[in-house]
Amino acid sequence: MAGFTTRPELVGSFGMVGSTHWLASAAGFGILERGGNAFDAAAATAFTLQVVEPHLNGPGGEAPIILHHAESKRTVVVCGQGVAPKAATIAAYHDLGLDMVPGAGFLAACVPGTVDAWLHVLANYGTKPVAEILAPAIHYAEAGFPALPGISGSLIGMRKLFNNDWPTSAALWLRDGEAPTTGEILKNPQMGAMYRRLVKEAEAAKGGREAQIESARRAWSTGFVAEAIDKFVRTPLMDSSGRRHAGVITGDDMAAWRASEEDPVSYQYGDYNVLKCGPWGQGPVFLQQLALLAGFDLGKMEPNGPDFIHTYIECAKLAFADREAYYGDPNFVKVPLDQLLDAKHNAERRKLVGATASLENRPSIIPGFTIVPTPITGADANIDTPAVSVGEPTVRRDGVVKGDTVHLDTVDKWGNMVAATPSGGWFQSSPTIPELGFCLGSRAQMFWLEQGHPSALAPGKRPRTTLTPTMAFRDGKPYIAFGTPGGDQQDQWTLVSFLHHVHHGMNLQEAIDAPAFHSEHMRSSFYPRTAKPGVLVAEKRLSDATVAELKRRGHKVELTGEWSLSRMAAVSQQDGLFRAAASPRGMQGYAVGR
Repeated sequence: MAGFTTRPELVGSFGMVGSTHWLASAAGFGILERGGNAFDAAAATAFTLQVVEPHLNGPGGEAPIILHHAESKRTVVVCGQGVAPKAATIAAYHDLGLDMVPGAGFLAACVPGTVDAWLHVLANYGTKPVAEILAPAIHYAEAGFPALPGISGSLIGMRKLFNNDWPTSAALWLRDGEAPTTGEILKNPQMGAMYRRLVKEAEAAKGGREAQIESARRAWSTGFVAEAIDKFVRTPLMDSSGRRHAGVITGDDMAAWRASEEDPVSYQYGDYNVLKCGPWGQGPVFLQQLALLAGFDLGKMEPNGPDFIHTYIECAKLAFADREAYYGDPNFVKVPLDQLLDAKHNAERRKLVGATASLENRPSIIPGFTIVPTPITGADANIDTPAVSVGEPTVRRDGVVKGDTVHLDTVDKWGNMVAATPSGGWFQSSPTIPELGFCLGSRAQMFWLEQGHPSALAPGKRPRTTLTPTMAFRDGKPYIAFGTPGGDQQDQWTLVSFLHHVHHGMNLQEAIDAPAFHSEHMRSSFYPRTAKPGVLVAEKRLSDATVAELKRRGHKVELTGEWSLSRMAAVSQQDGLFRAAASPRGMQGYAVGR
């Protein structure tokens, strides 16, 4: 019998939508109710999330997507991660006196990828026209939506910067120079108008639905959107370096990029074939952790006990060390994934998991590959940085206000399934483009300005993002789609929940509700790229005995709020039944289904 959960695991036979905001989940499910499929529903959910969670994502961001198309039995990754602009070179940034890409501002912008990615999904797998998919987003942009606590808190932290240096952002998001209160109804008429114009451009096209979607894509990449971006970034404005810089992105960069498809990376873990995006994201680190954990009898360990947590954390340290040493855009660098996932290799690596916590950084040694060291930066070096929006999207370096990203999953009655983690273009990342109602993203901060590093900056290259949706098959059939916001923690929180589901018999909601924890041992992917060797962050719901034992084993345990880590959502399908769950943390994520 299932234990108590904060909400029920949903079970039905029609379809499910889960996301990090109840309005977006409802919008997506409304598409299913009107005959749309999981791809239509995912796109509608994603566009709505851009409006109602503007502190966590926007049209200027990116979206890695994993989808399963039931009719063709194909499972593909749609890469909605835009690339570095043509003028974004290491030499150009060094010439500006920079040793890191700023965490916010025009210089951190890659080509916006999320809108084109969702239009690609619609064109190739959906059934609905652009107007119907964008209708919920237009409604909330024009009629309004309630300000989440995170929106209000983020704007309080950004108020000074907006008023002094980013006036277009102040004009859209502040009220007489002050942040809105939680629950206040916010509107974004500029974004609503932008969406309406995309619909108008689509409907003006001759031909059917596909021709209309193509027209909308052109309006985005070569039309009025690209033109507005190109013009706006020419004026230097403040960024995280503490100086004013113009952007390097151009309309030509927008025109040269389109979303693409590729095969997912996979790993067979018992009965489960787990699928992730490639090493242009951190996704394979999930698989590396599984390859290490496969040698332990996790099912016999207490789910919230010290043995399970210690074993998991020590394996995570090893996998994430390889992420930093080897991952990068495989279109530019060779990534030794076969070696990193090899059973014999992981049997040797597993021997490094000892009885006490390691404080070392221990990447794999792969013959033929050289590990390029990265500099000690930011807080590690006691360097002061301005209180400008930095990182993912952390308004102040002291962590007073933090944001995150968004996630969504969908499954329909035909067996189609989608997992996506859109992010970037949050309103903290750069000044608002007034004609469009959104700003550019800051994913280029994940590049290193170190020649030879696999994630070194180069024009046309994808940054090694943290965004990482997951899909898994069970016994050869599509089974589960899931993910969470959380930067470097995404492939930690989701993996712990997955292991609870697989090894401890928890249903989706139980696994999501279980106490969350993660390691901060690895270097952060976000400006100013700090690391906290040995630090284990956990929700206070762990028992005192477990915490004491973890400390005895050498972990630097930092306890946080009882319900403060992970905002995971998940959907599954099996034997004609669909299930869904969403995290109660943050009091905004919801699953909808029947």
